[in-house]
Amino acid sequence: MTHLIKVDHLWRYYGKHCAVKDLSFSVDRGEVLGFLGPNGAGKTTTLQIITGNLAPSAGYVSINGFDLLRSPLQAKRSLGYLPDTPPLYKELTVHEFLTYCGQLQGLTPSTIKTAIHTTLERCGLTSVDTRLIANLSKGFQQRVGIAQAILHNPDVIILDEPTVGLDPIQIKEIRALIRDLGQDHGIILSTHILSEVQETCTQVQIIHQGELIFKDNITHLNQTMNQGCLHIKTQRPPNTTELLVLPHVERIETLSPTELNIHYTLPYEPSQRIAETLITQCCGLLEMTPVKKSMEDIFLTLTQEHS
Repeated sequence: MTHLIKVDHLWRYYGKHCAVKDLSFSVDRGEVLGFLGPNGAGKTTTLQIITGNLAPSAGYVSINGFDLLRSPLQAKRSLGYLPDTPPLYKELTVHEFLTYCGQLQGLTPSTIKTAIHTTLERCGLTSVDTRLIANLSKGFQQRVGIAQAILHNPDVIILDEPTVGLDPIQIKEIRALIRDLGQDHGIILSTHILSEVQETCTQVQIIHQGELIFKDNITHLNQTMNQGCLHIKTQRPPNTTELLVLPHVERIETLSPTELNIHYTLPYEPSQRIAETLITQCCGLLEMTPVKKSMEDIFLTLTQEHS
């Protein structure tokens, strides 16, 4: 099977500094890959290489089966790109700008007209198509940036931090648009916003200091985050020694004399044994709640381990 994006053993040096270290991954149609990492991790450098704006020091990139270095024109025809700063000509109207972008993509006049109509509707820009881009809100300008990236209906869409600086309503709208696009395309979404990955992506990978340190599908990741810890609240202090010897209980975090977090080994579920022990102790069990481990917890743990 031909992957829409194939990255194999990618390296990039700036002098002696290694910005991207032996990076390999792939993206298929219908996937939205969350490319996650702290600022300076190498996300933008990687995307610039994948889009042909920066040469790798070593490694291989193919877009829709075409080698990006050997067949750059064929590869880039399947590519739509929104950089972290949208490439907008703000003195033009939305319609004028998209017409210009369509000409750059080699679309015929009749094809441009149809493509603009479809893209305006898809990006929610129909009501502002005659307005100057300079007079639009930042949220609408981001939509115009996405519109130019998808105008020629590329198989691959690469978005570099598309929601930075937007208000909560604008962020919600852009995320919904990305999810919709992800049904028909292969998308890489670069971000350092962890909740964005959870709400938008099907796959997630974390890059740290130029190196891939984590990769998983979002369904499995969310299942993992729903396990591993129980929050306990009682009327009287429980006997933690008896709880610690229960099978699969790893440690107990004491928040107060009557409030605990019990951490246990995945994928086991010791809640029944814990409840039975607390009832036997007659400490007055008031609450037993699973604690969802956040993306922030996973992110911090992984980056600290690889620092």
